[in-house]
Amino acid sequence: MLRSARWAVGLLALLWSCASLAQTYPTRPVKIIVPYQAGQGTDVVARYLADHLSRTLGQRFYVENKPGAGGNIGTEQAAHSDPDGYTLLMGTNATQTMNEFMYPSLGFVPDKDFAPIILVGKLPLVITASPSFAGNNVADLISAAKAKPDRIDIALPSTTARVIFEFLKEKTGAPMFGVPYKGSATAMTDVLGGQVPLLIDTVTAVRTQIDDGKLKALGITVLKPSALLPGVKPVAEQGVPDFEMAGWNAFYAPRDTPPAVIELLNGEFAKALALPETRKRLQELGFDPAGGTPTDLARFETQERLKWGPVIKATGLQGG
Repeated sequence: MLRSARWAVGLLALLWSCASLAQTYPTRPVKIIVPYQAGQGTDVVARYLADHLSRTLGQRFYVENKPGAGGNIGTEQAAHSDPDGYTLLMGTNATQTMNEFMYPSLGFVPDKDFAPIILVGKLPLVITASPSFAGNNVADLISAAKAKPDRIDIALPSTTARVIFEFLKEKTGAPMFGVPYKGSATAMTDVLGGQVPLLIDTVTAVRTQIDDGKLKALGITVLKPSALLPGVKPVAEQGVPDFEMAGWNAFYAPRDTPPAVIELLNGEFAKALALPETRKRLQELGFDPAGGTPTDLARFETQERLKWGPVIKATGLQGG
């Protein structure tokens, strides 16, 4: 009886502590770790939402870029930060559901070391080519690759791009050669400079160059045509059935962050994502805005892991 009473008192104290923290949080600046280079889509969206929360919560939310190892360096740092709500992570489909199948050791366990907060948005990717490339669609690309085995080079600036590339090769049997890059900027420089003829990257990274005629879009990696890039046919409609792959971004906190803080952050991010100006800005950046609860994000993450783990294993894709 005494033990039960002590347990009840302890529980009440914990609940009171969490409630008290939620009422006062945040009392100092909040760091958002972005595990990629500044200027990429993940970084730009994180900064936009950080500015919004700085205004609504009265404390500074700021981004710290920690790129490297396919996003693993910054993600590991976030995983081992104090679980007090003052360090968050802008995670991606790569850091949370793909890298564990590509690297022998991450330094963190994605589904155990983080508390999900909210799914921010999904990012279709686009297979693009320089204007000098003879083909104008995915069928042309496949034909060119089969005519000249391993002579078709494609720049791959992200883990997601690498998985798409391997998936495309597996589905079509087209013998292409992938050229990995550490980020969109360096990949784009080489493609525009003529060193590499093709590029797989997000709508965010390539839309301006497509609009300016510096790149041509061969296909987008979602099942249906997207308003983010009107007029571009899905790969799935070009002889590669069921071909679908979208990147995504989501906010996380270290495991054991107080539930009340997670709930507060989810609510604030959800309010931001529901605003017309936020949705417009994300769409301009190449994102389909999302939202939902922490439970929704956890469920979605599990589905993504089950979907892409077997693909990565089957292709033997390794991080590097």
